[in-house]
Amino acid sequence: MEIPEIVAQDIENQTITNIETVKTLWSKTYNTDGKPDWSHIIPFYHEDIKFRDTVQELHGMEDFKAMTERLTKRSKDLTMEIVRAVMADKTVFIEWEMTIGFKKYPNSVMYGASRLTLNDEGKILEQRDYYDLWGDIFDNIPRFGKMYRRFMHRKFG
Repeated sequence: MEIPEIVAQDIENQTITNIETVKTLWSKTYNTDGKPDWSHIIPFYHEDIKFRDTVQELHGMEDFKAMTERLTKRSKDLTMEIVRAVMADKTVFIEWEMTIGFKKYPNSVMYGASRLTLNDEGKILEQRDYYDLWGDIFDNIPRFGKMYRRFMHRKFG
């Protein structure tokens, strides 16, 4: 597959200027024989990256790299499909479906979205990931998933 010229320029400059670059980078990150690989995408993050998701909030490249290494180490199988991606000015939204393989249970699909904020140089300054960690995992555990959903509906629905 040939990379469009504008994406090739972004990759060479390690900057993000268009949505096709984002799709190319994210698709390559999570679809490398089941193990995620961030080595190609780390240079696109600013040294002062602020990252937050359902589990953690961290600041700085050292903490961000450590988080990516932990995820790689504990993932048996992890792939991501980009469902939609849009870019407006310096903000990028990505809707994704991530499939995670666990040892004792069937694969779980997690549905989520990421918001990226770029600085003036086209580096990722902030990343906020949104997903229902427990609900999407529990849905795939026999009997437990239905109990969890009933509980959530009774308490919050």
